[in-house]
Amino acid sequence: MDYSLAKTPDTARLEALVGRAVSDLSAGYGGVMVSLGHRLGLYKAMADKGPLTARDIAARAGCAERYVREWLNSQVAGAYLRYHAISDTYEMTPEQAMVLANEDSPVFIPHAWSVPASMWADEDKAINAFRTGAGIPWGDHDGRLYCGVAAFYRNAYKASLVPEWLPALDGVVEKLQAGALVADVGCGHGHSTVLMAEAFAASQFLGFDTHDKSVVEARQVAGAAGVADRASFLTARADTYPGTGYDLICFFDCLHDMGDPLAAATHAAKALARDGTVMLVEPFANDRVEDNVSPVGRLYYAASTTICCAHAISDGGRTVLGAQAGEARLADIFRKAGFTRFRRAMQTPFNLILEARL
Repeated sequence: MDYSLAKTPDTARLEALVGRAVSDLSAGYGGVMVSLGHRLGLYKAMADKGPLTARDIAARAGCAERYVREWLNSQVAGAYLRYHAISDTYEMTPEQAMVLANEDSPVFIPHAWSVPASMWADEDKAINAFRTGAGIPWGDHDGRLYCGVAAFYRNAYKASLVPEWLPALDGVVEKLQAGALVADVGCGHGHSTVLMAEAFAASQFLGFDTHDKSVVEARQVAGAAGVADRASFLTARADTYPGTGYDLICFFDCLHDMGDPLAAATHAAKALARDGTVMLVEPFANDRVEDNVSPVGRLYYAASTTICCAHAISDGGRTVLGAQAGEARLADIFRKAGFTRFRRAMQTPFNLILEARL
């Protein structure tokens, strides 16, 4: 066999790969433009306003027109805005406004770009981790990570947690309405805790997180929402937080970040009321790598490389699940922890909503 033939690139495949790489590079540049548009108020200046000139948009946002025009053209090139050549005006459609201007929309995306910005800022830490095998604790990352993750997940949880996810669990809503004790483990900035506290005034909610600054922020979020009387927060680990008799214990997109998820599940089994429920929300993933070949899978594997796995390793690294653990591996963790029932309550393109009971 002439192995030299195997080294000759296929022209069509090469062109396709280069095209994909350029598209990815364009998206990276575009993310900077999205962040600028959000922080400068350019998107909001256009929402529901119809066609506007660059001068109009610059005036509304308090920015220099020449910069705004170039930014607008980048948005048109990326199909994020419409351009009307005959009138030299720019327009935002209702769909574009939902993604780019409406901060309460479940598909609002600008905050998500803070996460890759933090990943770039932490590149040297990631390189060192690769070479040494050391971990990177959550608190050692660039500050944009925490704000980006919290703001991005807040909207998704706001749209789905109370109206869809909780009703998918057996009998949980009825308990919350009557008055339940709830633990939100790995609560971050507390948005998930506060959403539940707003919906179920008869219940008490305790949020736990190892990141002190996030706990402080969570208390402020609860205070601003007027639910501090029933939503409190403590700095605590997932395998040692206080309390027993919890009717509901929640893990929102955090179990895979832990260095010993089995210890967290085992502690949950001890802290849970006998007829209680664990709600496990994890990034959507199939059980096999070859079945996760998608933009969402790529996003999760990348974040997992520098954030999720890195923190789990820093946290002892007994079991490093990663953000694409899949239902089978998660079910195995809970069975080993003593749970006898484990099922997929529902799924979205981005999350698995899983239920575990003793």
